[in-house]
Amino acid sequence: MSKTARLIRTRSQAKAFILKVGICGIFSNDQGRMPCLWDVVDLPERQPGEKGWGQRVIAVWTWKDELPALYPEQIFYGKIPNGLAVLMSLDHLWETHYPIAHRSLYECSPLARKIYALVSLEPMTSPELRREMAVTKGPAKTQFDKALLELQATLNVVRRNSLKDARDTWVPFTEQHLPPVK
Repeated sequence: MSKTARLIRTRSQAKAFILKVGICGIFSNDQGRMPCLWDVVDLPERQPGEKGWGQRVIAVWTWKDELPALYPEQIFYGKIPNGLAVLMSLDHLWETHYPIAHRSLYECSPLARKIYALVSLEPMTSPELRREMAVTKGPAKTQFDKALLELQATLNVVRRNSLKDARDTWVPFTEQHLPPVK
């Protein structure tokens, strides 16, 4: 467990934390290289005999979806190159993360480009993409998952900011985020 004080109990406190730190892991701190939302949430874990996840897991899991959907001009959800899911301020996204993480679609693998071609036509969930590409199991599924992560980490696709989506739904990054005008 991190030595960070657990002070966050509400979504608005979580939002303020992300805006203050710039970037944070959601459930993991990238081996101590960044702050982690999980480490600072002060809500009870599941108690012995209690069914479900417990208040702490439910809050963090819910906030990872709600914060970018409710505050799309302030909070970004994405994956960094090692696959870690993060929340970050849009200031951090544009000033620090985007310049080092973004890669042209043409620098991505052929499979990633095929996935992007489908997503650019219409928003799609991972299962819909797998079905469209006839990828269901084995090495092909592993390659598909790796290519989808590649698109996220290179800021070519992003999870759509919508609380109405029951599953992660992918859209082109530029459909949801445009660089700030300078």
